[in-house]
Amino acid sequence: MDLILWRHADAGEPVEGDGVDDLQRPLSPRGQKQARRMADWLNGFLPDSTRILCSPALRARQTADALGRKVRTVAALAPGASHSQALAAARWPDSREPVLMVGHQPMLGQLAAYLMGGPATLDAPPWAVRKGAVWWLRQRERDGVSEIVLVSVRTPERM
Repeated sequence: MDLILWRHADAGEPVEGDGVDDLQRPLSPRGQKQARRMADWLNGFLPDSTRILCSPALRARQTADALGRKVRTVAALAPGASHSQALAAARWPDSREPVLMVGHQPMLGQLAAYLMGGPATLDAPPWAVRKGAVWWLRQRERDGVSEIVLVSVRTPERM
């Protein structure tokens, strides 16, 4: 199973006292450009059967919308969600189709660390996933042993 982690593009930092709910922060102009660049790259590689799951936060939805594909919003990817909630939403590792998840730090970094490093990484700091970046992971069986392969890491600035 392929699991593609996409951190929402740049929304700027929240401004204390501006009255904007964190879930309603939109992408910045820079973030809109990042989302389009990464969506163009992803659309060149994602199978049509890919399930796209997205956080309910506006910045994540706007990032996912750049793909021009059907997107399902799931609370399991909202800010503050755990890596185990995200894995359950993706049906990891049993899903037959690839899954693209658009979400947030630190959960995406925790998820990448957990999948690549194992349960011991749960107490470690999350891996850094840059805004707008994609981490493409693949679970496969080799000689009867399950392996996680890092297929690609892309940032909008380094395409």
